[in-house]
Amino acid sequence: MNPSDKLQKPIIAIVGPTASGKSELGIEMALRFGGEIINCDSVQVYREIEIATAKIPMHERRGVPHHLIDFVPPDVNFTAGDWAREAEQKIEEIEARGHVAFLVGGTGFYLRALREPFFPSPKTDEQLRRRLTEIREQRGAEHLHRMLRRLDNQSAIKLTERDWPRVQRALEVRLQTGKRMSEQSSARAKPPTCAARIHVLALFPPRAELYERINHRAESHFAAGLVDEARRLLDEGVPANSNALGAHGYRRVVEFLSGEHTLESAIEQTKLDVRHYAKRQLTWFRREKGVEWFEGFGDQPAVQERITKRIDEMMNAER
Repeated sequence: MNPSDKLQKPIIAIVGPTASGKSELGIEMALRFGGEIINCDSVQVYREIEIATAKIPMHERRGVPHHLIDFVPPDVNFTAGDWAREAEQKIEEIEARGHVAFLVGGTGFYLRALREPFFPSPKTDEQLRRRLTEIREQRGAEHLHRMLRRLDNQSAIKLTERDWPRVQRALEVRLQTGKRMSEQSSARAKPPTCAARIHVLALFPPRAELYERINHRAESHFAAGLVDEARRLLDEGVPANSNALGAHGYRRVVEFLSGEHTLESAIEQTKLDVRHYAKRQLTWFRREKGVEWFEGFGDQPAVQERITKRIDEMMNAER
């Protein structure tokens, strides 16, 4: 840790499953502690996709500055490494203003890229990534893991089938460079000095109520014009297999527009997709280091008070 970091305030990461109230909690904590929010959601970074992203509208942000949200064109493949570099810079800017940085979102892969940076790797080959993504969607993450076992068994041993983003990236490195990722461990990048000050607070709401919120949110997105939004993006030339349109809420709509689903089945499949995603998010954060869990939803006053108390303790410990 840089000695000057000891004088700086903690960096608070608010994480948890989708529809758990992270955004509302982040705004409330930023207001209480003089903070600014850095988006940590891989879908909310994209411009022009709105309805199924759960972006907080400007009028609901209550004057709290939000960063790394709504700024990447929808046809760009924005990676976890890209986000980590941008987030580190935003943290520096926020703290230079004397404010507290809050990382808010449910994309655990983004947060890990900041806390445990990847080794310097080749620029993404978009065609190769699309091909591997198609293989995963058609044959499952298990098939990608079997491919990695053949091409880089040492990396495969360290990664589970569920950790498919890292499995896929290891395959990309092997196929692009001819070298195994396991051979390049010594080149792993060092975490930024701010990483040691990141405290991860995770929400753990009751499953039945969480799934009810997810189902209601999915229905409201379709009612708000999600199909028309996806159709417009496709008409404007955004690839159907882009990261933006491959996100939950959009993928099944694209399939509906191509004739693979009825509207009713697209809605029901979207609900199922997002419920499964919420479960994977919880599993991911349970495996991360140093995560503190809080039962309930982030928009509940009792939860907000418990987390306020915990952040107060962290702030006082730094003084």
